[in-house]
Order: sequence, then C-alpha cells, then structure tokens
Amino acid sequence: MLKTVKGHYSQGKLELYEKPQVEECDVLVTFIENGESIDLQSRGISKEDAQDLRGRLQTFEDDWNAPGMELYDRV
Repeated sequence: MLKTVKGHYSQGKLELYEKPQVEECDVLVTFIENGESIDLQSRGISKEDAQDLRGRLQTFEDDWNAPGMELYDRV
C-alpha cells in the first residue's frame, strides 16, 4: 500500500495534516527542503488535471489497501 499524507516537520517532530487510515506500517518520509513544493505545472499537469487524476485513482484505493497487496510493493 502506498498512501501519501502531507505534514510538517519541526524540531524533531513530524505532524501529519490528516490521519492515515492504517493501523500500523512502515513509512518513507521525503523532506522537501526550504518550503519547496512539487511544481506540477512544470511537469505539464494543471491543478484541474491533478484533481481529476486524484479523483479517478481514488476508485482503486480499496484494492490498493486490500490485505496481501503489499506483496506487489516488492516486485
């Protein structure tokens, strides 16, 4: 399962802006230094396109989070 949750890191503490719907799992944390954000427009993705894509991919969330699907993360 891969789930991205935005948050903020300060003085050794990580604050997530939303509560992930998981009981327990390993995590990967990517630090975006100097307040940088990911520039979707430079990648040819408009805000509307990103919202549309996120909405369409949402339908697969239950499948991605189904028990046993973590096996595919190792492929």
